[in-house]
Amino acid sequence: MTGLSISAFHEYAFMRHALAGSLAVSIGCAPLGVFLVLRRLSLASDAVAHALLPGIAVGYLLAGFSIFAMLVGGIVSAMVVALTAGLISRLTILKEDANLAALYLGSLALGVLLISLRENRVDLHSILFGSVLAIGDSGLLLLVSVASISLLVLAAIYRPLLLEFADPSFLRQISRSGMVAYFVFIVLVVVNLASASQAQGTLLAISAMIMPAATARFWVASVGSMIGVAMFIGCASSVVGLTVSLYLNIPAGPAIVMAAVIFYLLSLVFGSREGLLARYAPRRHLAA
Repeated sequence: MTGLSISAFHEYAFMRHALAGSLAVSIGCAPLGVFLVLRRLSLASDAVAHALLPGIAVGYLLAGFSIFAMLVGGIVSAMVVALTAGLISRLTILKEDANLAALYLGSLALGVLLISLRENRVDLHSILFGSVLAIGDSGLLLLVSVASISLLVLAAIYRPLLLEFADPSFLRQISRSGMVAYFVFIVLVVVNLASASQAQGTLLAISAMIMPAATARFWVASVGSMIGVAMFIGCASSVVGLTVSLYLNIPAGPAIVMAAVIFYLLSLVFGSREGLLARYAPRRHLAA
């Protein structure tokens, strides 16, 4: 596999672009996914990812395949859905998860309808499932910029965000930075999802956040270690998925996701922390 990967990325320029873009997505998204998994917000973030579609569709209708237009449209759309779900949950008896589910289904249907106005199924397919092998210089610059800025901002809010997730009542007693850190974190999630959708599509973008983080949970306990392991798993999934997609002639985006799923399943069984074997296999007792 290593030899095939080196040969593929050395021989084809588009594979190098796809690898660089996928690595940027993994590095930017995986640390955010760790906090989402720990806070049990994985499904809520999936709803936000689907809420990108109407804004991306509007940007596509207005400017064609303009990366900037679709990115801005997706961010605005996702923020509107997230804020609307929170507002409705405070004005009605429905909880925020139910509102997110209802709004994301409506957003997904609206986005598909808007995109279909051009009656081009190829365009719809690339928006929904991504076109990582078609990443150009401008797209690569966008992905790398978002990942770099995201890491810097996350480093700046890391301590208050960690306290906000671990013990919010204590943080409120000593500082008011918790809510600010949480809001900035949500913005980072939306921006990175919008950026990742340029490579993996709106339906698969969330996998870059959740799969590596969920996998890392089976190996390490501390948040810092989980972030490092999640980034490594995300990058490894990108390399394996892209290599397999080239030699088996299958779509690259789903191949990357399936590689991440395989890492997850292996970790579920063999993980040193709460893996099935570590948790349920008979253990030798200490001799008296």
